[in-house]
Amino acid sequence: MQDALKLRGVSKRYRGFALEDVNLTLPSGCIMGFIGENGAGKTTTIKLILDMIRRDSGDIEVFGEDCRNMRRGAWEGIGAVLDSCGFSETLTAAQVGRILAGIYRTWDGEKFERLLCSCRVDRNKKVKEYSKGMKMKLSLAAAMAHDTRLLILDEATSGLDPVAREELLESFQDFIQDERRSIFISSHIISDLEKVCDYITFIHQGRILFSEEKDRLLENHGIFHGTREDLRALPEEAVAGLREGAFGVEALVKRDRAPVGFSLDRAGLEEIMLFYSREGK
Repeated sequence: MQDALKLRGVSKRYRGFALEDVNLTLPSGCIMGFIGENGAGKTTTIKLILDMIRRDSGDIEVFGEDCRNMRRGAWEGIGAVLDSCGFSETLTAAQVGRILAGIYRTWDGEKFERLLCSCRVDRNKKVKEYSKGMKMKLSLAAAMAHDTRLLILDEATSGLDPVAREELLESFQDFIQDERRSIFISSHIISDLEKVCDYITFIHQGRILFSEEKDRLLENHGIFHGTREDLRALPEEAVAGLREGAFGVEALVKRDRAPVGFSLDRAGLEEIMLFYSREGK
């Protein structure tokens, strides 16, 4: 099946920051989590995918087409939610639906109403009366209420309480049951991504440090606790990150490069990100 999203050698340079040689592939029917610290380049990458800014070099394909020259029908297959609500503060949710019905040929008004209802968004309130979480729910309902095949989300779970976030994650799983559909989501709530993502891409200071299957990533990393003397039993290439404390050292270790039987604890996605960020590898 055709990949939903593919970036090859993508670069964008600003004064004081550069996005360099970004490579990633999101297969259809999958969810990719896009992680990294503030200022790492996540939002810049998303804006390049959406052709909101122009890349300096590289290729970006959505559904196999260059994002700069996509047909209208292909663009209608993308639903995007950025980190702020893009609708006029004076509109109600019902008015937003009527406007979008005139823009998207595949708009499904009944589905939009169902999504508003399930998210408990009052269709008759004005956007300015919504909380941040409600604005995000409105944006998500709008993004999913047409023939959306690729959902692109930038901090879409921020501002939501734990119950609402859990409901949203469940809706993502339902969304990709149709294997034509995919999700590309950036979030600082790493535990959410660990629950639902098939792939994880980590960007650090404008460069991709890894982009791979989540399960393989978690299986191939472990946490070592002990002394520096104990750590010497590991080859240098097995240590992906290290921090020292008053009572010993803690290290992120690549299991496939460690001696057989070497004792390691499970590494979570957040720990992997923190260690790689610290080392800058």
